[in-house]
Amino acid sequence: MRALQLIADRDLRLADIPPPPPPGADEVQLAVRAVGLNHIDVWGWRGMAFAKRAYPLVTGAECVAEVVAAGAAVTGLRPGDRVVPYAALVCGTCRFCARGEDNLCTNVAGVRGFHIDGFAQGRTNHPARLCIKVPEGVADTDAASVAVAFSTVEHMLFDNARLEPGETILVHAGGSSIGTIAIRVAKSLGCTVITTVGSAAKAEKAAALGADHVINYREDRFEGVVRKLTAKRGVDVVFEHVGADTWAGSLLSMRRGGRLVTCGATSGPSGSINLMQLFQQQYRIIGSFGAPIAANARALARIAAGVRPVIDSVYPLDRFQDGLARLEGRDVFGKIIVTL
Repeated sequence: MRALQLIADRDLRLADIPPPPPPGADEVQLAVRAVGLNHIDVWGWRGMAFAKRAYPLVTGAECVAEVVAAGAAVTGLRPGDRVVPYAALVCGTCRFCARGEDNLCTNVAGVRGFHIDGFAQGRTNHPARLCIKVPEGVADTDAASVAVAFSTVEHMLFDNARLEPGETILVHAGGSSIGTIAIRVAKSLGCTVITTVGSAAKAEKAAALGADHVINYREDRFEGVVRKLTAKRGVDVVFEHVGADTWAGSLLSMRRGGRLVTCGATSGPSGSINLMQLFQQQYRIIGSFGAPIAANARALARIAAGVRPVIDSVYPLDRFQDGLARLEGRDVFGKIIVTL
C-alpha cells in the first residue's frame, strides 16, 4: 500500500509499505480517506519539531478514516463507521486523562506522524478508545480538519479563553486554517470579530467569511486600529498563534481584564511583557496545547450543526508536494487536504 514517508529532514516521498496485521483486541483497522496538512507538519518536515524519531517515518497527524475491521474487545465501532483518530497515544489512566485533559497526559507513548508512524498511509491500526465517530452528513474534507485544526480552536476558545456570545475578539492570521475556523466559530456566537491578514486578497476573503473588521498588518499597525475600533477599550479576547511579531501589539489590544489565548509561535518563540501592565490591567494570558479528545467530539458536533472549516484546496496523494509548498509559502486561505 502507498504511504507518505519522511526519509530524512526535507526528504518526503511516496513509498510502498506492507499492510498492517489484523487489529489487536482493543484496536480497529482504518482505511484512511484523507489527511489534513498543518504548519506543524512543515516544522516536522524541516526537522524542527521533534528530535526523537527514527527514519523512515510515515507522516500525518490529522485524518479521517473508515473502520474496516474491529478487534474482539471493541464495542461501539464497527466496519463502515467513519472516525477521526486522536493522534497522541495517551494512557487514559493518569490524573489528567481521568479528568478529560488528555492533551496533558503524563504517559504519552508518542504522537503519530511525529514520533511514530502517522496516518498518511492506506491502512493502519489504532486504539478504538482514541477514535471519535464522525456524524452523518459531515464531509470527509471537513472531518479531516478536526484532529489538529478545529479541535485546537475549540480548546482555545472554550476550554481556555471561555469566549462568550457578544464579546469582541481579535483573531490573528485570519487566513490560516485555525484563523478561518476561529472567525466562523466566533461569528456563530454573535461575537464581533476583528482579524489580521497579510494581503488585500485575504482581506476580501476574511470579510466574506464574516469578519466585522479586517486589518492588513502590512499596511497598518493592528493594535492602533483595534484601539480605534473599540473606542480605546480593547478586545475581550485575543486569539494568538503568531508569536514574536504580534505579541506586544496583542497585549496593547486587550481591554482591562481581557484574555489572551495562544497556541503557537510561527514568527518566533520569544516575547516580553511589562509586569506592571500585566497586573494593573489584570490580563489573563493562557497557553493552549493541542486539544483533549472531548474537544474533537465537540468540533465534529459543531461542524454537523453547520459551522464548517474553510477548505483552501484538496490534492491527491501523488501531488502532496504541491500542498506542502503552498502551506510553506503561506499562500493559503483555510485548510489544505490530501486525499488517499
